Amino acid sequence: MADPIKKITLASGKVRYRFVVDVGRNPETGDRQQVTRTFDSKAEAKNEYARILHERAAGTLVVPAKTTVEQLADMWLREATVDVEAATKRSYEDAMRYVRTRLGGKRVQELTTADVQDLVEWMLTSARRIGGKPGTGLSVRTVDLTLGRLRAALNMAVRDRLVVRNVAEYAKVPRQARKDDRARRRARKPWTEDEVKVFLAHCAGGRLYAVMLLSLIGLRPAEVCGLRWRDVDLEVGTLSVEWTRTLVAGVVIEKDTKSTAGERGLPLPAPVLAALKVFRRRQSAERLAAGEGYDASGRVVVDELGAAVKTDWLRRQAYKLMEEADVRRVRLYDARHACLSWMANNGVPDTVVSAWAGHADLGFTKRTYVHPDPQSLKAGSDRLADLLG
Repeated sequence: MADPIKKITLASGKVRYRFVVDVGRNPETGDRQQVTRTFDSKAEAKNEYARILHERAAGTLVVPAKTTVEQLADMWLREATVDVEAATKRSYEDAMRYVRTRLGGKRVQELTTADVQDLVEWMLTSARRIGGKPGTGLSVRTVDLTLGRLRAALNMAVRDRLVVRNVAEYAKVPRQARKDDRARRRARKPWTEDEVKVFLAHCAGGRLYAVMLLSLIGLRPAEVCGLRWRDVDLEVGTLSVEWTRTLVAGVVIEKDTKSTAGERGLPLPAPVLAALKVFRRRQSAERLAAGEGYDASGRVVVDELGAAVKTDWLRRQAYKLMEEADVRRVRLYDARHACLSWMANNGVPDTVVSAWAGHADLGFTKRTYVHPDPQSLKAGSDRLADLLG
């Protein structure tokens, strides 16, 4: 077998030793890759040649590459977003957008744990561009999601032998940031029972009274917008949550519910059933008035011309009504929280609350959606008074 180490004599007369060895395929292009090394002594060349062969055989060889973090993000997204829903794909792209902005130009093989921690710090303090005051920090949840996507991309880089190890593996959100985030979430309180009553008293008689009631019985905004009249039985007094309609990157996405638990049938409370019957009659009148210009979309929540609405439309209408009612402005998701908290704090079994919410995980419902309100705490005090009296 020919000696792979070649002796080279330079123009200056100096002797050096060089070898060329195949190291596999380029993970980006699929092209054959070779490594060339040159040393002052044959012994050094032989040692390095043996090391490369050993690591190549063991699958641990990492070849110097110019791949940047941005290029890695592109590679990972192409692989990770095959056959995923549009909302999931968008969430992956959003997470990687922060990575691109902060680390995109850096070579993957030069990336360090300190760089990843710098990304975390930047996101927590000043990365926000939309959805709030620009230049402020993002939520811990957003940082966690970004870290998770970056770890996944670097795992792919390890698999493809671009890097030896995943430098994001031990990067983490500081404990104080998590503590501050929990405090902010606790400060964001859903409506109390009194606030719900004030809001509904203002909405009563208005065109969107039934729509607001649907949000207040625990349906997600996308479920409210996706509800079809064929899913509502006005005779029996039930509705089936089977379809959602939401907005992803400016595009309307219609699909079935997010899980088997999310697909559920609910008996309608009497006030909601009555309001839906009124809304149905009102829509019939609107259809007659509009004539051929009416869009018979079949949705429960529509505009005056029958067109299906989007979640951002629903949100704007709700905020307008909150302002008119002079009640504290909350997210529609917090209205959902108010419903589920009220049920849990008024004797409805946990399993029923979780099923009503469309959750498969009872613990998630209790941790995320159930809040002790002042009235419930007062009821607890009264019960203790009975016990201790």
